[in-house]
Amino acid sequence: MTVPDLGAPTPMGRIAALTQVLRPHQVRASLVLGKQPSLRISALAGLQAAAAGAVALPIFYVSPWPQLIGFAALGAMVALFGRFSAANRRGRILLWCALCQSLAVFVMSAVAWTGMALPAQLALLSLGCGVFFFAVVSGGFGPPGALIFTFAAGAAMAPPDGFHEVLGRTAATGAVAILAWGICAASEALRRHSPEAPALPVDQLRPLGHRLIAALRIVVGAGIAIFASHALGVAHPVWAAMGTIAVMQGAYLHINMHRALQRMVGTVVGAAFAWVFLQFSPSPWAVMAGVVVLQFVAEVIIGTNYGLGQIAVTPMALLMVHLASLGAAGPEMAAERVIDTLLGAAVGIVIAIVFSTLDERHYLALQAAERQKRRAQRP
Repeated sequence: MTVPDLGAPTPMGRIAALTQVLRPHQVRASLVLGKQPSLRISALAGLQAAAAGAVALPIFYVSPWPQLIGFAALGAMVALFGRFSAANRRGRILLWCALCQSLAVFVMSAVAWTGMALPAQLALLSLGCGVFFFAVVSGGFGPPGALIFTFAAGAAMAPPDGFHEVLGRTAATGAVAILAWGICAASEALRRHSPEAPALPVDQLRPLGHRLIAALRIVVGAGIAIFASHALGVAHPVWAAMGTIAVMQGAYLHINMHRALQRMVGTVVGAAFAWVFLQFSPSPWAVMAGVVVLQFVAEVIIGTNYGLGQIAVTPMALLMVHLASLGAAGPEMAAERVIDTLLGAAVGIVIAIVFSTLDERHYLALQAAERQKRRAQRP
């Protein structure tokens, strides 16, 4: 059979690009299980973060400041960064991430303490999403990217009792982040990569203009998702912003679509698990154990398929909120998480298409042409 010469396709229009990423083969591709760059290194990052949480959470719970336990959990998550970086570089990345996490908590807590109007706080959170994204890609922090800092900023929007609590939140986050750094440094020998193993992924630093444009797109997308969530009366608009960021930080339009589908499905399943677990009114010790275990499990499986990872990440995040609220936030959070995630992912894919560049749509056209060529070669 003669294969027609497709030539070099021209970039798709935005409507055509949206149609292309919604095709059934894109849905099927989002279900594929991939091979992780290094399961051992990913598992170690999860174990390091889990170890920091296992040490810090019980200490804060029995301390005179149990209300800071959620911020302690946020500090432990710093151990997830820089997992594929060289040993001498990872230590610096972790310290920078500890600073970013602490600043996210301090700034949003201080803003909430001043009594700034909620719309202004939401606008500042939207701006922060772009700033966090720019810091992550410029610093080469690696996964999980800007999501962790955004989560911390959103958590810090709860009004503090006074400026002393602003400082307490920041200190709890920073202290456990330093603990996580110490645990990572102490176990660095376990992370050494064998020269015979496949090369670890290295993110190429994009030009400054590209990074700024990508950050601006995230500000717009996160802002739309946040204010739409707020208009719907959902209690945690930051979750919608996280859904948008997760989708838009992909390198290609079809990857963005895969992330949107995976995050939607994984969140629905994970939220159902959290809802069932919280129905039994678990003790704080059971919730802490759940957070620690899910942290490790998430990092083991998320590199295989992002959707599978969300099945562990979603209940972990909900249990962290339950723990931080000292039990006040219950099973009803699960439905809110699903609504916000669906909203954020949908906004993310639309904004990614609307603000897509010619290069991005040209790559999508090349992908479509290659698929058509393979289909034409079939007997």
